[in-house]
This record gives sequence, C-alpha cells and structure tokens, in this order.
Amino acid sequence: MKTILSARHTGLVVKDLERSIAFYRDLLGLELAGRAKEEGDYIEKLVGIPVAAVEWAKLKVPGGHIVELLQYHSPPLDSSAEEIGRSNRPGCSHLAFTVTDLDGLFEALLGAGYKCNSAPLLSPDGKVKVLYAHDPDGIILELVQELK
Repeated sequence: MKTILSARHTGLVVKDLERSIAFYRDLLGLELAGRAKEEGDYIEKLVGIPVAAVEWAKLKVPGGHIVELLQYHSPPLDSSAEEIGRSNRPGCSHLAFTVTDLDGLFEALLGAGYKCNSAPLLSPDGKVKVLYAHDPDGIILELVQELK
C-alpha cells in the first residue's frame, strides 16, 4: 500500500527566526511565502511539548519545495544537549539545494561569515561541484552545481 503522495516541506528548528530568514531569503534567494505564531492546546499536542509557543516562516524553493523555519519561543532550549554542525550525529542529515554559481555562493557565504567545510569540490564522477556549508544554527546545507 502506497500512502506518500509527495514531499510537503522540510522543517528546520532555528534559534533566531529573523537571522535565518535573512540567510535563506537574502543570501540563498528563497521567497518568503508565509509567517505565523502558534501557541495553545493544538500546537502543544501536535509537537508534544507543554507550553509550546512557535513562530514559523515558510520559504519557497524554485521547483516547488518549501523550507519551514521554526523558532520555539517557549519552552526554553536546553543548549547543554546541543552538538551543532556534526555531519554524523544521530538524526542529523542535511538540506540539499541545486545552485547555478557555486563558486560565487561560496565566496558570498565566507564573506558573510558562514562556515563551509571546504571550497567547492568536484565529485569523483566529474558531473557536479559540491559544497557543505552551515546555516546560522549549524544546520548542514549541501550545495550542488551540475556541470554540463
């Protein structure tokens, strides 16, 4: 039995929604599609966190996908349990984007103070250039430029 129809969105929990919107919209070029705050019984039950207060922003990716950024204003984040930016931590993955000018984006990321694991690398098959970068919260982004 097949139940999945399509991918709906990718949700990322961030520390500072304004900073993350600026990163994804202004630096990466995604389009802000909506924004709201949610609190109360519904959101508490949905996320399984008492007194949850969440602010979110949805950004459109060319091609139709949505990136949803979520900032929890309540309850406070327990930062002692965090390990930001490690590719191999359990549950960690990455968000991948196809880009047109990886070298230019690499320079823009570095110029804006963001961390990249390396300069753009040529894949072993020579078909793409690839870069792992980190957003303001250390979330891993795989940026890929297809070569013709």
